Amino acid sequence: MQTIKIGTVHYNAKSGAFEARVDVARNDRTFRYPCTVSGPASMDAPQVIAQLQRQALRMSDTPKLH
Repeated sequence: MQTIKIGTVHYNAKSGAFEARVDVARNDRTFRYPCTVSGPASMDAPQVIAQLQRQALRMSDTPKLH
């Protein structure tokens, strides 16, 4: 089972993106990813959170070595 925890979300006006640290805990290990979501400052907060979570999960989903 995995748990996703999002740190404080900041809006970077210069780059036009939301930025946050996202921790993915899996199998007693925690992996931390710097994530960004492009969009206007008025973007819906739940949508930003969902995109941050998806990005972190894509980053943490590495293929298993054989």
